[in-house]
Amino acid sequence: MAVDSTELPNDLIPPFNSFGANEYLVDITHGGLVDFISGCDLWPLAELNIWYHALNCGFRTSFAGETDFPCLSDEHVGGGRSYVKLDAPPVDDEGYGKWVSGVKAGRSYFGDGRSHVFNFTVANQGVKAFEGDQVALQKPGTVEVTAQVCARLEPEINERVKKIREASPYTRPYWHLERARVGSSLKVPVEIVVNGTPVQSAEIEADGALYPVKFNVLIQKSSWLALRILPSSHTNPAFVVLNGNPVRASRKSAEWCRKAVDASWKLRELRIRATEREEAQAAFEHAGSTYDRIASECDR
Repeated sequence: MAVDSTELPNDLIPPFNSFGANEYLVDITHGGLVDFISGCDLWPLAELNIWYHALNCGFRTSFAGETDFPCLSDEHVGGGRSYVKLDAPPVDDEGYGKWVSGVKAGRSYFGDGRSHVFNFTVANQGVKAFEGDQVALQKPGTVEVTAQVCARLEPEINERVKKIREASPYTRPYWHLERARVGSSLKVPVEIVVNGTPVQSAEIEADGALYPVKFNVLIQKSSWLALRILPSSHTNPAFVVLNGNPVRASRKSAEWCRKAVDASWKLRELRIRATEREEAQAAFEHAGSTYDRIASECDR
């Protein structure tokens, strides 16, 4: 899924020739097949790029932090983490079920566990994405985004920290708060992302204390919003819907998804059992036509 770009989102088409969310873009066009996409164990730019493009097309799939143990790493579990907002501590199977439902519904954030985003709220409404709880606007306007955020960096930039800070983004550890450190300070930036693009940011002290953040964001069309400390933590999105219209944030994203589906099929068509190829081709063609339609519905 990696490409020769550190931009997010970017329009380069990955080769789809190894592990990763290779058929995610196909499956989400067939309703009810995908509850979440997972990551935090590979390159943040690659993992988030496909998710951002899909969100820009109006698909509301949540993101979960994972450790693909022991496949990608046998060092330990908990490299990528999911934190779910619950009304009470989870107890036994019922509590675990509520936690899983929270992941599916997007009442969560994910990351490396070194920074945290609590009480992510838009327009003074608690965000419960994917359950019908969304901010509705009748005309373009400004929404208020608030949260409590904390992070903890090492107080001193020692050799271990320096090695992480100077490492290529394609070298482990991929997700790590030290990559977000501002210069030699103890600060990290908290960004508000609208339709995949950071529009405002605020710096907090990464000393383990909890800090409030607030942004006022102009919304001119149906959009998704999220908070992030990249590449350490990221919330699942909130949705602001203008006049009941679906999110159609970017024609480029829809075109990227269409090209990605075609690239994935080109690599797979001869590797699918002949008796199953026709059905598989129909699924890919359905996805391609879906992204064509979404592209036509985008204003730019």
